[in-house]
Amino acid sequence: MERAVMSRHLLLLTAAIAVIGANSLALSPIAAAVAGAFPGRSAADVMTATALYGLATAGSALLLASMSDRIGAEHALGRALLLLAVSLGFAALSPALWVLIAAQALAGLAAGVALPAIYTLTAQVAAKGRESETLSFVLVGWTLSLVVGVGLAALLADLLHWRAVFSVLALAAAGLALGISRCRDWGTRAGGEEPSSCLKALRIPGIHAVLLNVAAYMTAFYGLYTYLGPHLGEVLQLPATFAGLAIAVYGLGFGVAAPLGRLVDRYGATAAACVTFAGLMLMYLGMAVSAALPLALLTLCLGWGVGNHLGLNLLMRQLAELDPMQRGAVMGLYSAITYLCVFAGALLYRPIFTHFGFAACAWASAMLVLPALGWALGQWRRKQAALE
Repeated sequence: MERAVMSRHLLLLTAAIAVIGANSLALSPIAAAVAGAFPGRSAADVMTATALYGLATAGSALLLASMSDRIGAEHALGRALLLLAVSLGFAALSPALWVLIAAQALAGLAAGVALPAIYTLTAQVAAKGRESETLSFVLVGWTLSLVVGVGLAALLADLLHWRAVFSVLALAAAGLALGISRCRDWGTRAGGEEPSSCLKALRIPGIHAVLLNVAAYMTAFYGLYTYLGPHLGEVLQLPATFAGLAIAVYGLGFGVAAPLGRLVDRYGATAAACVTFAGLMLMYLGMAVSAALPLALLTLCLGWGVGNHLGLNLLMRQLAELDPMQRGAVMGLYSAITYLCVFAGALLYRPIFTHFGFAACAWASAMLVLPALGWALGQWRRKQAALE
Protein backbone atom coordinates (compact mmCIF):
# COMPACT_ATOMS: atom_id res chain seq x y z
CA MET A 1 0.00 0.00 0.00
CA GLU A 2 2.84 2.39 0.95
CA ARG A 3 4.56 1.71 -2.38
CA ALA A 4 1.31 2.42 -4.28
CA VAL A 5 0.89 5.75 -2.46
CA MET A 6 4.47 6.74 -3.30
CA SER A 7 3.96 5.78 -6.94
CA ARG A 8 0.86 7.98 -7.10
CA HIS A 9 2.82 10.88 -5.62
CA LEU A 10 5.65 10.46 -8.12
CA LEU A 11 3.25 10.23 -11.07
CA LEU A 12 1.59 13.49 -10.01
CA LEU A 13 4.96 15.23 -9.62
CA THR A 14 6.21 13.92 -12.97
CA ALA A 15 3.00 15.05 -14.69
CA ALA A 16 3.29 18.48 -13.07
CA ILE A 17 6.80 18.94 -14.49
CA ALA A 18 5.55 17.75 -17.88
CA VAL A 19 2.75 20.35 -17.97
CA ILE A 20 5.00 23.19 -16.80
CA GLY A 21 7.72 22.18 -19.27
CA ALA A 22 5.25 21.80 -22.13
CA ASN A 23 4.00 25.35 -21.63
CA SER A 24 7.54 26.73 -21.56
CA LEU A 25 8.46 24.92 -24.80
CA ALA A 26 5.19 24.87 -26.73
CA LEU A 27 5.11 28.48 -27.92
CA SER A 28 8.13 28.19 -30.22
CA PRO A 29 6.68 25.70 -32.75
CA ILE A 30 3.28 27.44 -32.85
CA ALA A 31 4.54 31.05 -32.80
CA ALA A 32 3.72 31.63 -36.47
CA ALA A 33 0.15 30.37 -36.01
CA VAL A 34 -0.30 32.55 -32.92
CA ALA A 35 1.02 35.61 -34.78
CA GLY A 36 -1.53 35.01 -37.53
CA ALA A 37 -4.35 35.61 -35.05
CA PHE A 38 -3.07 39.09 -34.23
CA PRO A 39 -2.84 41.36 -37.30
CA GLY A 40 0.48 43.14 -37.71
CA ARG A 41 2.31 40.83 -35.32
CA SER A 42 5.21 38.49 -36.15
CA ALA A 43 6.44 35.22 -34.66
CA ALA A 44 9.31 37.17 -33.08
CA ASP A 45 6.76 39.40 -31.33
CA VAL A 46 5.02 36.31 -29.98
CA MET A 47 8.29 34.94 -28.56
CA THR A 48 8.43 37.99 -26.27
CA ALA A 49 6.00 35.99 -24.15
CA THR A 50 8.61 33.25 -23.70
CA ALA A 51 11.24 35.79 -22.65
CA LEU A 52 8.97 37.29 -20.00
CA TYR A 53 7.92 33.81 -18.88
CA GLY A 54 11.56 32.97 -18.19
CA LEU A 55 12.26 36.20 -16.33
CA ALA A 56 9.08 35.83 -14.25
CA THR A 57 9.99 32.24 -13.40
CA ALA A 58 13.46 33.25 -12.24
CA GLY A 59 12.14 36.14 -10.16
CA SER A 60 9.35 34.08 -8.63
CA ALA A 61 11.73 31.23 -7.74
CA LEU A 62 14.05 33.71 -6.05
CA LEU A 63 11.39 35.63 -4.10
CA LEU A 64 8.44 33.27 -3.59
CA ALA A 65 9.73 29.68 -3.60
CA SER A 66 10.49 29.76 0.13
CA MET A 67 6.75 29.62 0.86
CA SER A 68 7.15 25.85 0.49
CA ASP A 69 9.03 25.91 3.79
CA ARG A 70 6.29 27.95 5.48
CA ILE A 71 3.02 26.41 4.29
CA GLY A 72 4.23 23.02 3.08
CA ALA A 73 5.44 22.15 -0.40
CA GLU A 74 2.25 20.27 -1.30
CA HIS A 75 0.08 23.32 -0.52
CA ALA A 76 2.46 25.64 -2.40
CA LEU A 77 2.40 23.32 -5.42
CA GLY A 78 -1.40 23.03 -5.42
CA ARG A 79 -1.86 26.81 -5.34
CA ALA A 80 0.81 27.35 -7.99
CA LEU A 81 -0.87 24.86 -10.33
CA LEU A 82 -4.22 26.61 -9.84
CA LEU A 83 -2.58 29.92 -10.75
CA LEU A 84 -0.98 28.21 -13.75
CA ALA A 85 -4.39 26.91 -14.87
CA VAL A 86 -5.89 30.40 -14.62
CA SER A 87 -3.02 32.01 -16.52
CA LEU A 88 -3.17 29.39 -19.29
CA GLY A 89 -6.92 29.95 -19.50
CA PHE A 90 -6.26 33.64 -20.09
CA ALA A 91 -3.65 32.69 -22.71
CA ALA A 92 -6.20 30.54 -24.54
CA LEU A 93 -8.79 33.34 -24.52
CA SER A 94 -6.41 36.27 -25.13
CA PRO A 95 -8.01 38.82 -27.51
CA ALA A 96 -4.70 40.64 -28.04
CA LEU A 97 -1.03 39.72 -27.97
CA TRP A 98 -0.33 41.78 -24.87
CA VAL A 99 -2.87 39.65 -22.96
CA LEU A 100 -1.05 36.48 -24.06
CA ILE A 101 2.28 37.98 -22.98
CA ALA A 102 0.84 38.99 -19.59
CA ALA A 103 -0.69 35.53 -19.19
CA GLN A 104 2.68 33.87 -19.82
CA ALA A 105 4.34 36.19 -17.30
CA LEU A 106 1.70 35.10 -14.77
CA ALA A 107 2.40 31.47 -15.70
CA GLY A 108 6.08 32.15 -15.00
CA LEU A 109 5.21 33.36 -11.49
CA ALA A 110 3.36 30.09 -10.94
CA ALA A 111 6.19 27.96 -12.37
CA GLY A 112 8.75 29.69 -10.13
CA VAL A 113 6.85 28.42 -7.08
CA ALA A 114 5.80 25.06 -8.52
CA LEU A 115 9.18 23.73 -9.67
CA PRO A 116 11.01 24.15 -6.33
CA ALA A 117 7.97 22.67 -4.57
CA ILE A 118 8.09 19.64 -6.88
CA TYR A 119 11.78 19.07 -6.16
CA THR A 120 11.16 19.51 -2.43
CA LEU A 121 8.31 16.97 -2.44
CA THR A 122 10.44 14.53 -4.43
CA ALA A 123 13.06 14.61 -1.68
CA GLN A 124 10.35 14.25 0.99
CA VAL A 125 8.66 11.16 -0.48
CA ALA A 126 11.86 9.39 -1.58
CA ALA A 127 12.64 6.23 0.36
CA LYS A 128 15.98 6.28 2.17
CA GLY A 129 18.69 4.92 -0.10
CA ARG A 130 16.61 5.55 -3.25
CA GLU A 131 16.89 9.33 -3.49
CA SER A 132 18.57 9.45 -6.91
CA GLU A 133 16.28 6.79 -8.39
CA THR A 134 13.22 8.76 -7.21
CA LEU A 135 14.52 12.05 -8.55
CA SER A 136 15.34 10.42 -11.89
CA PHE A 137 11.76 9.21 -12.19
CA VAL A 138 10.36 12.72 -11.64
CA LEU A 139 12.88 14.31 -14.03
CA VAL A 140 11.36 12.20 -16.83
CA GLY A 141 8.66 14.88 -16.84
CA TRP A 142 11.09 17.11 -18.76
CA THR A 143 11.45 14.40 -21.40
CA LEU A 144 7.68 14.14 -21.72
CA SER A 145 7.40 17.90 -22.17
CA LEU A 146 10.21 17.97 -24.73
CA VAL A 147 9.30 14.91 -26.79
CA VAL A 148 5.53 14.59 -26.30
CA GLY A 149 4.47 18.10 -25.27
CA VAL A 150 6.08 20.01 -28.12
CA GLY A 151 4.88 17.53 -30.75
CA LEU A 152 1.35 17.46 -29.34
CA ALA A 153 1.22 21.26 -29.26
CA ALA A 154 2.13 21.48 -32.94
CA LEU A 155 -0.43 18.78 -33.78
CA LEU A 156 -3.25 20.49 -31.85
CA ALA A 157 -2.42 23.81 -33.48
CA ASP A 158 -2.61 22.21 -36.94
CA LEU A 159 -5.74 20.11 -36.37
CA LEU A 160 -7.75 22.47 -34.16
CA HIS A 161 -6.32 25.87 -33.19
CA TRP A 162 -3.38 27.21 -31.21
CA ARG A 163 -5.84 28.20 -28.48
CA ALA A 164 -6.55 24.49 -27.98
CA VAL A 165 -2.96 24.00 -26.83
CA PHE A 166 -3.33 26.36 -23.88
CA SER A 167 -6.85 25.09 -23.15
CA VAL A 168 -5.60 21.51 -22.79
CA LEU A 169 -2.66 22.59 -20.63
CA ALA A 170 -4.98 24.68 -18.42
CA LEU A 171 -7.29 21.69 -17.85
CA ALA A 172 -4.29 19.46 -17.11
CA ALA A 173 -2.91 21.95 -14.56
CA ALA A 174 -6.31 22.24 -12.85
CA GLY A 175 -6.65 18.45 -12.73
CA LEU A 176 -3.19 18.07 -11.20
CA ALA A 177 -3.96 20.73 -8.59
CA LEU A 178 -7.04 18.74 -7.59
CA GLY A 179 -5.10 15.47 -7.54
CA ILE A 180 -2.33 16.90 -5.35
CA SER A 181 -4.83 18.42 -2.90
CA ARG A 182 -6.50 15.01 -2.48
CA CYS A 183 -3.22 13.17 -1.92
CA ARG A 184 -2.02 12.68 1.62
CA ASP A 185 1.19 11.45 3.24
CA TRP A 186 3.62 13.73 1.39
CA GLY A 187 6.28 12.99 3.98
CA THR A 188 7.58 15.08 6.82
CA ARG A 189 7.37 18.79 6.19
CA ALA A 190 10.77 20.24 6.88
CA GLY A 191 10.48 23.75 8.18
CA GLY A 192 11.30 25.81 11.22
CA GLU A 193 9.20 28.35 13.01
CA GLU A 194 11.02 31.25 11.35
CA PRO A 195 10.21 31.65 7.65
CA SER A 196 13.13 30.89 5.38
CA SER A 197 14.16 32.89 2.35
CA CYS A 198 16.52 32.49 -0.56
CA LEU A 199 18.84 35.12 0.93
CA LYS A 200 18.93 33.23 4.20
CA ALA A 201 19.59 29.99 2.32
CA LEU A 202 22.70 31.58 0.80
CA ARG A 203 24.28 31.34 4.26
CA ILE A 204 24.11 27.53 4.25
CA PRO A 205 27.67 26.13 4.38
CA GLY A 206 28.80 24.72 1.04
CA ILE A 207 25.92 26.10 -1.01
CA HIS A 208 27.96 28.65 -2.95
CA ALA A 209 30.18 26.02 -4.58
CA VAL A 210 27.21 23.93 -5.66
CA LEU A 211 25.29 26.93 -7.03
CA LEU A 212 28.34 28.06 -9.02
CA ASN A 213 28.53 24.57 -10.49
CA VAL A 214 24.82 24.73 -11.34
CA ALA A 215 25.29 28.11 -13.05
CA ALA A 216 28.24 26.90 -15.14
CA TYR A 217 26.52 23.59 -15.91
CA MET A 218 23.25 25.22 -17.04
CA THR A 219 25.04 27.86 -19.11
CA ALA A 220 26.94 25.06 -20.85
CA PHE A 221 23.71 23.27 -21.72
CA TYR A 222 21.48 26.18 -22.73
CA GLY A 223 24.23 27.94 -24.65
CA LEU A 224 24.89 24.93 -26.85
CA TYR A 225 21.23 23.89 -27.08
CA THR A 226 20.26 27.37 -28.30
CA TYR A 227 22.59 27.19 -31.28
CA LEU A 228 22.22 23.52 -32.17
CA GLY A 229 19.25 24.26 -34.42
CA PRO A 230 20.87 27.23 -36.21
CA HIS A 231 24.02 25.17 -36.77
CA LEU A 232 22.14 22.25 -38.29
CA GLY A 233 19.82 24.42 -40.37
CA GLU A 234 21.89 27.42 -41.44
CA VAL A 235 25.46 26.08 -41.41
CA LEU A 236 24.98 22.44 -42.44
CA GLN A 237 21.90 23.26 -44.58
CA LEU A 238 19.88 20.38 -43.14
CA PRO A 239 16.05 20.35 -43.11
CA ALA A 240 14.13 21.47 -40.03
CA THR A 241 13.04 17.87 -39.46
CA PHE A 242 16.66 16.89 -38.77
CA ALA A 243 16.95 19.57 -36.09
CA GLY A 244 13.70 18.28 -34.60
CA LEU A 245 15.08 14.75 -34.69
CA ALA A 246 18.25 15.86 -32.88
CA ILE A 247 16.17 17.42 -30.09
CA ALA A 248 14.00 14.30 -29.89
CA VAL A 249 17.11 12.08 -29.65
CA TYR A 250 18.43 14.29 -26.84
CA GLY A 251 15.07 13.97 -25.06
CA LEU A 252 15.16 10.20 -25.55
CA GLY A 253 18.61 10.03 -23.97
CA PHE A 254 17.40 12.17 -21.08
CA GLY A 255 14.47 9.81 -20.57
CA VAL A 256 16.29 6.47 -20.84
CA ALA A 257 18.77 7.63 -18.19
CA ALA A 258 16.05 7.48 -15.51
CA PRO A 259 16.74 3.86 -14.45
CA LEU A 260 20.41 4.74 -13.94
CA GLY A 261 19.43 6.66 -10.82
CA ARG A 262 19.41 3.42 -8.87
CA LEU A 263 23.09 2.91 -9.78
CA VAL A 264 23.87 6.27 -8.19
CA ASP A 265 22.16 5.09 -5.00
CA ARG A 266 24.03 1.78 -5.14
CA TYR A 267 27.57 3.00 -5.81
CA GLY A 268 27.40 6.45 -4.21
CA ALA A 269 26.85 9.95 -5.52
CA THR A 270 30.54 10.92 -5.30
CA ALA A 271 31.82 8.18 -7.61
CA ALA A 272 28.85 8.70 -9.96
CA ALA A 273 29.57 12.44 -10.15
CA CYS A 274 33.17 11.86 -11.23
CA VAL A 275 32.11 9.48 -14.00
CA THR A 276 29.12 11.57 -15.10
CA PHE A 277 30.87 14.93 -15.39
CA ALA A 278 33.92 13.38 -17.08
CA GLY A 279 31.62 11.62 -19.54
CA LEU A 280 29.66 14.81 -20.22
CA MET A 281 32.89 16.70 -20.94
CA LEU A 282 33.81 14.01 -23.45
CA MET A 283 30.39 14.37 -25.09
CA TYR A 284 30.87 18.11 -25.51
CA LEU A 285 34.40 17.64 -26.87
CA GLY A 286 33.07 14.97 -29.23
CA MET A 287 30.45 17.42 -30.52
CA ALA A 288 33.21 19.98 -31.09
CA VAL A 289 35.23 17.50 -33.15
CA SER A 290 32.23 16.22 -35.14
CA ALA A 291 30.50 19.59 -35.67
CA ALA A 292 30.48 19.02 -39.45
CA LEU A 293 29.22 15.40 -39.22
CA PRO A 294 25.41 15.33 -38.83
CA LEU A 295 25.07 11.61 -38.01
CA ALA A 296 27.83 11.77 -35.42
CA LEU A 297 26.15 14.79 -33.82
CA LEU A 298 22.87 12.90 -33.75
CA THR A 299 24.50 9.98 -31.94
CA LEU A 300 26.23 12.27 -29.47
CA CYS A 301 22.89 13.98 -28.71
CA LEU A 302 21.74 10.68 -27.20
CA GLY A 303 24.76 10.55 -24.89
CA TRP A 304 24.32 14.25 -24.17
CA GLY A 305 20.80 13.56 -22.91
CA VAL A 306 21.96 10.68 -20.71
CA GLY A 307 24.82 12.69 -19.22
CA ASN A 308 22.72 15.78 -18.65
CA HIS A 309 20.04 13.79 -16.81
CA LEU A 310 22.57 12.24 -14.43
CA GLY A 311 24.40 15.54 -13.93
CA LEU A 312 21.19 17.35 -13.03
CA ASN A 313 20.24 14.51 -10.69
CA LEU A 314 23.54 14.75 -8.82
CA LEU A 315 23.56 18.55 -8.51
CA MET A 316 19.94 18.68 -7.35
CA ARG A 317 20.49 15.86 -4.87
CA GLN A 318 23.50 17.69 -3.44
CA LEU A 319 21.43 20.86 -3.01
CA ALA A 320 18.48 19.02 -1.46
CA GLU A 321 20.72 17.42 1.18
CA LEU A 322 22.47 20.64 2.27
CA ASP A 323 19.72 21.76 4.65
CA PRO A 324 16.33 19.95 4.66
CA MET A 325 14.92 22.73 6.88
CA GLN A 326 15.33 25.23 4.00
CA ARG A 327 14.86 22.88 1.07
CA GLY A 328 12.18 25.03 -0.60
CA ALA A 329 14.38 28.13 -0.54
CA VAL A 330 17.38 26.16 -1.80
CA MET A 331 15.40 24.76 -4.71
CA GLY A 332 14.14 28.26 -5.40
CA LEU A 333 17.74 29.38 -5.84
CA TYR A 334 18.31 26.42 -8.17
CA SER A 335 15.30 27.29 -10.33
CA ALA A 336 16.17 30.98 -10.43
CA ILE A 337 19.71 30.23 -11.59
CA THR A 338 18.43 27.74 -14.17
CA TYR A 339 16.11 30.25 -15.84
CA LEU A 340 18.66 33.05 -15.70
CA CYS A 341 21.09 30.72 -17.48
CA VAL A 342 18.63 30.36 -20.36
CA PHE A 343 19.29 34.03 -21.12
CA ALA A 344 22.96 33.98 -20.13
CA GLY A 345 23.67 30.98 -22.36
CA ALA A 346 22.00 32.51 -25.41
CA LEU A 347 23.69 35.87 -24.81
CA LEU A 348 27.21 34.62 -24.09
CA TYR A 349 27.29 32.00 -26.83
CA ARG A 350 26.02 34.27 -29.60
CA PRO A 351 29.39 35.93 -30.37
CA ILE A 352 31.14 32.56 -30.05
CA PHE A 353 28.76 30.98 -32.55
CA THR A 354 28.84 33.99 -34.89
CA HIS A 355 32.63 34.34 -35.05
CA PHE A 356 33.96 30.84 -34.34
CA GLY A 357 31.10 28.41 -35.00
CA PHE A 358 29.35 25.57 -33.24
CA ALA A 359 32.56 23.64 -32.51
CA ALA A 360 33.82 26.52 -30.38
CA CYS A 361 30.48 26.58 -28.53
CA ALA A 362 30.80 22.87 -27.75
CA TRP A 363 34.40 23.39 -26.55
CA ALA A 364 33.21 26.25 -24.28
CA SER A 365 30.53 23.95 -22.82
CA ALA A 366 33.15 21.31 -22.06
CA MET A 367 35.21 23.90 -20.17
CA LEU A 368 32.14 25.01 -18.21
CA VAL A 369 31.60 21.44 -16.97
CA LEU A 370 35.21 21.37 -15.72
CA PRO A 371 34.39 23.09 -12.36
CA ALA A 372 31.74 20.45 -11.60
CA LEU A 373 34.23 17.70 -12.40
CA GLY A 374 36.87 19.34 -10.19
CA TRP A 375 34.33 19.64 -7.38
CA ALA A 376 33.36 15.95 -7.75
CA LEU A 377 37.00 14.83 -7.71
CA GLY A 378 37.62 16.94 -4.60
CA GLN A 379 34.66 15.28 -2.87
CA TRP A 380 35.96 11.85 -3.87
CA ARG A 381 39.46 12.59 -2.54
CA ARG A 382 38.06 13.80 0.79
CA LYS A 383 35.93 10.68 1.05
CA GLN A 384 38.93 8.44 0.35
CA ALA A 385 41.03 10.32 2.90
CA ALA A 386 38.31 9.86 5.52
CA LEU A 387 38.28 6.10 4.90
CA GLU A 388 42.05 5.76 5.35
